[in-house]
Amino acid sequence: MTEPTPADTKLPNTISLRAPSKYLSDPSKSTTSTGEPFVSPPLEWLWRTWAVTHSTLSMWRSARNVRITYKPYKREPGKPVANDNLVEYEKKSGKGGVKRVEGIERPDAKIPGAWTWRGKGLLAIASSHWEILGWGERPLLGDVGDANMGEGVERWVVTWFAPTLFTQEGVDIYSDRKEGLSKETVDGIIKELKELKDAPKVVELVEKHMQEVEVSLPWKEGK
Repeated sequence: MTEPTPADTKLPNTISLRAPSKYLSDPSKSTTSTGEPFVSPPLEWLWRTWAVTHSTLSMWRSARNVRITYKPYKREPGKPVANDNLVEYEKKSGKGGVKRVEGIERPDAKIPGAWTWRGKGLLAIASSHWEILGWGERPLLGDVGDANMGEGVERWVVTWFAPTLFTQEGVDIYSDRKEGLSKETVDGIIKELKELKDAPKVVELVEKHMQEVEVSLPWKEGK
């Protein structure tokens, strides 16, 4: 069983990514594009709401303001900590309310920074596997006192989704800021994705299908 990353782990401020586990001979010992061992983010760092700013997945082409909220699922004795997962999005037309997809995801026993998601309620028959390819924090350019600067940093995550019966393999980019990431960070992430030599399929996906996900603030509020 892979152990959770300690909360006091030093947060990376450079952009480096790993290839998805399906392309590696030993997924439990993946390294990043800088040659360093991959370290998954502390769960406390991951537990927040993230805006999906870019994606190769076609299902987000008709949506806007896509966001994912991770928080701790109820503790189960003898089991590793699971995440409660809430996906919310709006129709690109702006009509209607906020759509919601709820699920629970449990950490992979052998791959760090990887989870198996299963839907709640009527979606309990649906499941998927996803992994974090990279994550970190970067200082924002400009005045720290700017109202749009948050804490003076921007947090980012790159996720990979294994193919399912209903969706193809895909890559998402997340931002902790509703308005999205800075151009410098997005450009840096996409550059690193295109250099994942161990995962040529991912490189092809990014080159052909990576697009911005529409952001139209303010977000509509769900129930």
